[in-house]
Amino acid sequence: MNKRVKKSIPSVSVTCSHNGSSTSANELGMRVMQERAYERRGEQYLLIKSPPASGKSRALMFIALDKLHNQGVKKAIIAVPEKSIGASFNDEPLSQFGFWADWQVVPKWNLCNAPGEDGGKVNSVQSFLESDDRVLVCTHATFRFAVERFGVEIFDDCLIAIDEFHHVSANPDNKLGAQLGELINRDKVHIVAMTGSYFRGDAEAVLMPEDEAKFDTVTYTYYEQLNGYKYLKLLDIGYFFYSGSYADDLLNVLDPSEKTIIHIPSVNSRESTKDKIKEVENIIDALGTWEGYDPDTGFQLVKTPEGKLLKIADLVTDEPSRRDRVTMALKDPEQKNNRDHVDIIIALGMAKEGFDWIWCEHALTVGYRSSLTEVVQIIGRATRDAEGKTRARFTNLIAEPDASEEAVTEAVNDTLKAIAASLLMEQVLAPRFDFVAKNTNNAPVEGFDYGEGGYDPDKCNVGFNDSSGQIQIEIKGLVEPKSPEAKRICREDLNEVIASFVQDKSAIERGLFDETLVPEELTQLVMGKIVRDKYTELDLEDQEAVRQHAIAALNFTQQAREAALTQDDPELRGNTTFIDGVRKFAMDVRELDIDLIDRINPFSEAYAILAKTMSEDSLKQVAAVITAKRTKISPEEAIEYARKARDFMNDRGQSPSLNSSDNWEKLLAEGAAAFMRYRQEGRYE
Repeated sequence: MNKRVKKSIPSVSVTCSHNGSSTSANELGMRVMQERAYERRGEQYLLIKSPPASGKSRALMFIALDKLHNQGVKKAIIAVPEKSIGASFNDEPLSQFGFWADWQVVPKWNLCNAPGEDGGKVNSVQSFLESDDRVLVCTHATFRFAVERFGVEIFDDCLIAIDEFHHVSANPDNKLGAQLGELINRDKVHIVAMTGSYFRGDAEAVLMPEDEAKFDTVTYTYYEQLNGYKYLKLLDIGYFFYSGSYADDLLNVLDPSEKTIIHIPSVNSRESTKDKIKEVENIIDALGTWEGYDPDTGFQLVKTPEGKLLKIADLVTDEPSRRDRVTMALKDPEQKNNRDHVDIIIALGMAKEGFDWIWCEHALTVGYRSSLTEVVQIIGRATRDAEGKTRARFTNLIAEPDASEEAVTEAVNDTLKAIAASLLMEQVLAPRFDFVAKNTNNAPVEGFDYGEGGYDPDKCNVGFNDSSGQIQIEIKGLVEPKSPEAKRICREDLNEVIASFVQDKSAIERGLFDETLVPEELTQLVMGKIVRDKYTELDLEDQEAVRQHAIAALNFTQQAREAALTQDDPELRGNTTFIDGVRKFAMDVRELDIDLIDRINPFSEAYAILAKTMSEDSLKQVAAVITAKRTKISPEEAIEYARKARDFMNDRGQSPSLNSSDNWEKLLAEGAAAFMRYRQEGRYE
C-alpha cells in the first residue's frame, strides 16, 4: 500500500459569490439562463452558449413549446449526440412550476429509448413527420441518415434542435455540418443550437461565418453560472506531473473522502499501460483492500486503511452484464439526491458529456486531452451545485519526460496541451470583458461599480457589473470594431480566438521557454495572423480590433490571476478577487494603453505555475528541447515584420533601427532586412 502524501497542486482558483440566482426560478419556473433564452424565442435561428448543468434542455422545452403553439412550427425534432443524453428530454410537468404547458414526448418517438419501426429508426423519422404527434427525440446519427435519405425539404416548417452543437463542424467532411448549411440555405426551418463548449478541440469553426451571422446568440457564462449557485463557491483547476506509474502517485492528488470521477488514460496515450483492466486494479489496490461486489449495484467495495468502505463504480470493465448493472445503478433516479450512493467512479470513454452526478467534487483525469471541448465537458462533471458541496476541482495528471529525446519531445507536446487547456479554462471562467477606447466623451455606465472614488474622467476606468458578471475597461489607443460581424466577434467569440492562439504550438513553446522572446512577436504577429486567417471577411481595421480585444482579454486574465495567487488560503479569497486584480494592474501602470498590453507575454504566468509543479530536471529538459528548435525569421514571417515596420515608419516618421534599445523596434528592423533579402533572392513572386 502506498503511503499517502498530501501535495499542493499549483492551480487556477475561481471563487464564487454563491448568491443562488442561477438556481432560483421566476413565476414561469425558469432559471436565469432559461428566461434569457425564452426572451429570444421568436428568433428563427438561435444559438445558446451555456455551461453544463445550466438547464439548456429545459430551456429548449420552453422555446419549442412556444414555437409549436404560437409560431406556426409544425414539428420539433431534437437531436442529441448519443442515446444516453436523450433522457434529458423526457416528459416534464412544466405547468406544476408555473409554465402554461407540459413537455411530453410520445414514447415511440423518443428514438433514444424506442427500438424504431421495421426498417430502422430512420423510417421512424418519416413516420413521425407523417403523424399527428409533434415532438421527436433522436441521435445526431439518426437525424443525419434521415437527411441523407429524404433530403432537407421534408423538414420544412419544423424546429430542428441540435444538442451538444460542438459536434458539428464547418469542415466539409462533417456531414451534419454540411446538412445544417443546406437547411439554413433553404431557410424553411427553425434551428436552436445548444452547447456548453462552443469552441472545438481541433480549433475548427462550428459554422461558416456567413451562416453564423444569421444566428441570434444567447450567452450565459460559466462566471454567471458559478456565481449563481447556492452552495459551490470555489473551483480549482490544476495539473500535476508524476514519474513512474500514475497509480503510485494517485494518492498524492486523490482524497478518498471526496466524491471523485477518475478518467484513466486513453490506450493510445503515453500514460496508458495498454492494460486498462490492470490499471483499474492498481487504482483499487492503491485505495485500500478489496472487499467484493455490491450485489444490487455491481459497485466494487474497497476498505481504506482508515476503515472507510468505499463504493467504486467501474465503467472500464469489458463484462457487458456487470458494466450495464453499474450504469443502471448510476442512473437510478431514486438515488440522484443520495450523496452516499457511490464514492468513486472510474471511467475511460464514459462519464463525460451529459453525465449527471451532482455530488462529484473532483474530476481527476490521467493523461492530457487533446480536445479542449473534452476538458470543458469533464470539468463540467464537477461543477454541479449540491447541498454541502462548497469546493470542486479538476486535476490533470501528466507523465514527466524521461531521459530519451523522443520521450522528452512527446512529453513537451502533452505538457503544452495541458497548459493550453488550463489557460483557456481560466478564460472561460472569467467575467466577460467589455473593452472601450478611452476618449473625452466617455462616461460612467449605469450598473457598473468603478471602485473607490468612482468614475474618474481623467483616467482609464475599470467598472464591474456584479449582476451580469461584466468588466468594462477603458484602454487608450484601442481600435474598436466597426462592422456588425466584428462587434459580434468581440462580444461573443473572443474565447474562440484565444482557443486558436493558445493551441498554436510554436506560440506557446516560445512564450514559455524562449528567454529572448519579444512579446509583440506573439501578441501582434501570431495573434494577428490567427485573426486574419479566421476572419478573412473582415477588413484590416476590424481584424486589428478583434486582435486587440482578444489579446487584451487574455492578458488581463493573466494579470488578474496574480492577485489570487498572493492569497495563500483560497477560502479567504473574496469573489471580487478577479476584479481586484484587474484594478490593481490598471493602477500599477503609468498608462493603460494597447501598446502596454501588447508588451506582456501571455504565457508568463503559466510558466510560473509550470515551474512549481514540474521537477527542475524535467523543466530543464523541456526548455532544452524548445530552445533547440529556435529558427530564423521565415519568408512568411518576414512579410509581416515588413508590414509592421512600414506602420512603425508611418507612425514615427523614421524606419525601425537595428541599434535601437527597444527590442521590438530592433526585431522589426531585422524582419524588414530579412524581407529585403528574401525578395532579392526571388523568394516572393
